[in-house]
Amino acid sequence: MLVVALTGGIGSGKTTASRLFEQLTTPVIDADVIARLLVEPGMPALDEIKQQFGSSILADDGTLNRARLREIIFNDSEKKQRLESILHPPVRQEMKRRISLLTAPYCIVAIPLLVEGGQLEIADRILVIDTPEALQLQRAMRRDHQSEAEIRAIISSQASRNARLAVADDVIHNDGSFEHLQQQVTALHQKYLSIANPP
Repeated sequence: MLVVALTGGIGSGKTTASRLFEQLTTPVIDADVIARLLVEPGMPALDEIKQQFGSSILADDGTLNRARLREIIFNDSEKKQRLESILHPPVRQEMKRRISLLTAPYCIVAIPLLVEGGQLEIADRILVIDTPEALQLQRAMRRDHQSEAEIRAIISSQASRNARLAVADDVIHNDGSFEHLQQQVTALHQKYLSIANPP
């Protein structure tokens, strides 16, 4: 089983690319989806986060108030590391468990903070969705309804474009049309199938 880690900055088009791989019947394991499941009410990770950061991170219905938690950790690297130490190990464990159950020739593991989280060893190949910063800003502001300053702050808190490209085995340039993105995904799909099943 060939494991391809897909990563990219905010607004780069990771979700769209993941969906295109799924349409080609490729299994996609998404770290963000797993992380959300791990912090549902009753889950040990949510209890641990509450112990570390206080009950103000819970909404009235007992679910995680993500916006509040983001505020707490955004400008505090120590608290951010504390949150990561709670979430990253179980997310990684669950990703590995899900990979072990697959029978497809290859799978995509979508990990937005792959470079920042030092999780490069989980994959055989690293696929970076690369987008110019101006486009990232435009897309993320439209999607998340946040100001330019807020999106810029998120971009600067993530690994730089150069740092991501430095670890990439493959790159998708998502700065054109949807059709162009689709063509690149289809070409990589064929490439990964031939790597996974050499002639």
